[in-house]
Amino acid sequence: MELIQTNPDLSAYLAADEAIDHHHPLVREVSARLAGQVADSYAYAQAAFEFVRDTIPHSQDSGDLRVTWRASDVLEQGTGICYAKAHALAALLRAEDIPTALCYQTFDVVHGLVAVRFDGAWHRQDPRGNKPGVDARFSLDGERLAFTPDPQAHERDHPELYAAPHPAVLAALKAAPDRPRLWDSLPTAL
Repeated sequence: MELIQTNPDLSAYLAADEAIDHHHPLVREVSARLAGQVADSYAYAQAAFEFVRDTIPHSQDSGDLRVTWRASDVLEQGTGICYAKAHALAALLRAEDIPTALCYQTFDVVHGLVAVRFDGAWHRQDPRGNKPGVDARFSLDGERLAFTPDPQAHERDHPELYAAPHPAVLAALKAAPDRPRLWDSLPTAL
């Protein structure tokens, strides 16, 4: 699948917005700590991915009822669903000047991922969090995502790379008072 930038200006994939608030002091603190432990931007991208994947539980897996959507809130509260975790990872990567896009897959509902740009190409990553049957890994040599869509079941990868969260995703996150009600309002299509 060929990934498609929805904004031709690469600097849009470095920008901050209300969800990807990479200028927030907590995001800067975490990014500085991670950057201080690695030698280059490739190693930083992997460290940031593993930090979000492994230290911020997916709220469905952990049973956490809170809904987070802003990157700094995900880091502060230590919880989020796939979209929120993607926002946190995008903020950490953009804080270190790594172009990062938001992208999606559709299963029963829309699933959130990120794509990082290295060596002139985009590489999708899934910080959702591993569990039995899910083994997502950081990779620039081929995708190691949590889930693979089954076209026969009307599941699909979306090739579009967004500089900001998709409006349907952001609206669902912002409107939900808790995760059970969020589950009832998750987008099923983009």
